[in-house]
Amino acid sequence: MIDIKLIRENKELVKENIKKKFQDEKLPLVDEIEALDKKYREYKLEGDQTRALKNEKSNEIGILMRDKKIDEANKIKEEVSKYNEKLVELEQKEEELSKEIKEKMMVIPNIIDESVPIGKDDSENVEIQRYGEPVVPDYEIPYHADIINKLNGMDKDAAGRTSGQGFYYLLGDIARLHEALLAYARDFMIDKGFTYAIPPFMIHSDVVTGVMSFPEMEAMMYKIEGEDLYLIGTSEHSMIGKFKGQMIKKEELPIAMTSYSPCFRKEGGSHGLEERGLYRVHQFEKQEMIVLCEPEDSMDWYNKMWSYSVEFFRSLDIPVRTLECCSGDLADLKVKSCDVEAWSPRQKKYFEVGSCSTLGDAQARRLGIRVKSDNGNYYLHTLNNTVVATPRGLIALIENNYNEDGSINIPKVLQPYMGGKEKIEVK
Repeated sequence: MIDIKLIRENKELVKENIKKKFQDEKLPLVDEIEALDKKYREYKLEGDQTRALKNEKSNEIGILMRDKKIDEANKIKEEVSKYNEKLVELEQKEEELSKEIKEKMMVIPNIIDESVPIGKDDSENVEIQRYGEPVVPDYEIPYHADIINKLNGMDKDAAGRTSGQGFYYLLGDIARLHEALLAYARDFMIDKGFTYAIPPFMIHSDVVTGVMSFPEMEAMMYKIEGEDLYLIGTSEHSMIGKFKGQMIKKEELPIAMTSYSPCFRKEGGSHGLEERGLYRVHQFEKQEMIVLCEPEDSMDWYNKMWSYSVEFFRSLDIPVRTLECCSGDLADLKVKSCDVEAWSPRQKKYFEVGSCSTLGDAQARRLGIRVKSDNGNYYLHTLNNTVVATPRGLIALIENNYNEDGSINIPKVLQPYMGGKEKIEVK
């Protein structure tokens, strides 16, 4: 949610930003909010003036009662009673307008960074840089589900019986490799100075709407029937929500945390090979990183955070590239975002394994997270980034370490988490 001062002082900037995101249907909202805000401030001013008059008259009553001028005091009490009635009416109008303004403001997209390329959707995202040499071996690499099945590492049929499409059992060495990847990601981020956390896996609706836009929520989140609880789609949701309504001391910033969680997503639209494999699933696990920082430091943190993801995958000898997300591909709360994509030697192309975003003060403003300083209180900036999400990270690991005989090499950094095992072999 942007600061309403932007609409008061520079509504053309807000409209231009909406156009850059190809959301022209939202343009009328800006004028509607401006008009509602004008009414709100008029009612607030009238309320303040009425309150001042009421207080002035109330003071007079005390003096008159002291001087035993009862009749005069009673007349002024009648005036005060009318002021009270008017205040109730004005405060009700203020509350109604404030609610309406907030609902409309929640739909206005955040102001994107000047460096964001303009484009309608993810097809217009821009490659920034490649890291590592993409390799295509001279032997065929099967579909990842076939590789895993040959190693007795997955059972989707059983998961279909227990839970339905989009779920899976991981078994044996593949399940162990999956957990090794997450454990290594945890330690990798701890070594970077991040505090490790395991958050709640369910959150209230006011936290959900604080960290993401309503369309995102509808597309992603599972709601617990009959309760004000949602299953998290990423631990960023509950990690940022941890600070809801808090006043953070300036000297406590930056706050850098890395969190593990299972993630639950609707993931509509999967088809073909995706249904048979692990690309689009309803449940997966993830190591995330979040940062709360001073506004002037957010871009430095943004660049550090995506570079950590690149470093992580390169430590596994997986070639990656970074893509700058264009304006039309940015969720409404994001200021700037980039995807990290891993090389798929089977598909001979890159695929997304993580995303890094800075959201400015949008989440902090929605959740009421402020910084306490000697020069006044203000909203901080929030950022999030994927260290690794499995099973997509697992797919990249398997494809880039697959041998012609069907075995998988285990990267050196993961071997301590696999009991020293160097290879997973077909039995």
